[in-house]
Amino acid sequence: MKLVRFEYKGSTYNGTLESGKIVFASGGPVGEDLLLEDVKLLPPAEPSKIILVGLNYASHAKELNMDIPEEPIIFLKPPTALIGEKDKIKYPKSSSRVDYEGELAVIIKDEIKDISEKEALKHILGYSCFNDVTARDLQKKDGQWTRAKSFDTFAPLGPWIETDLDPGDLSLKTFLNGELKQSSRTSDFIFSIPRVIEFISGVMTLMPGDVIATGTPPGVGPVSPQDEVSVEIEGIGTLTNTVERI
Repeated sequence: MKLVRFEYKGSTYNGTLESGKIVFASGGPVGEDLLLEDVKLLPPAEPSKIILVGLNYASHAKELNMDIPEEPIIFLKPPTALIGEKDKIKYPKSSSRVDYEGELAVIIKDEIKDISEKEALKHILGYSCFNDVTARDLQKKDGQWTRAKSFDTFAPLGPWIETDLDPGDLSLKTFLNGELKQSSRTSDFIFSIPRVIEFISGVMTLMPGDVIATGTPPGVGPVSPQDEVSVEIEGIGTLTNTVERI
């Protein structure tokens, strides 16, 4: 099932996407039969926080000549960075190098703390596409990641949440202006999704709608204003955003 959040005639609704048509979850106009082109898709989750795994593809670690970490490396993005399908990524004036990072996102279903790896999958609402946009020059300059990862618009998520999916071996591809830049499979994860949830929930309480981005494969690179970036994940769909200079 594909869960959507969308804006229609100035109001925000939740629904599902079925055979190309949107079905209102509740409170929608009676008798309305909507297509995707009739609405503006919004970020499909409303997280209290966005947690990301810093290095989680074995091939990416090899590309960077880095050791495999013993535990997940995690960091945060603020919810204010969140944007949805076709929204603009704003290129900040303070940066001269902004990168795309295509990722699989996990959306949490309920409030959890100290969840075991064995129980973790029960607490997942579904999966979506994510782009961990990063001001790479500021990341290197600061020596830590908060500023580089947290600009408004630096967390594209969408286009919807797919609830019926086995995330163990999915194709993930990132395209820049139609050119393939990243291509890998989630079977290359260093830490499985259940292990990541166990680790994170041992640190912090996870709330309904919280987003966990599970790391990026090899091939990250820079974007420029006017570029179009698409993250395509098997079984979910494609998240597309363009870049514009502030």
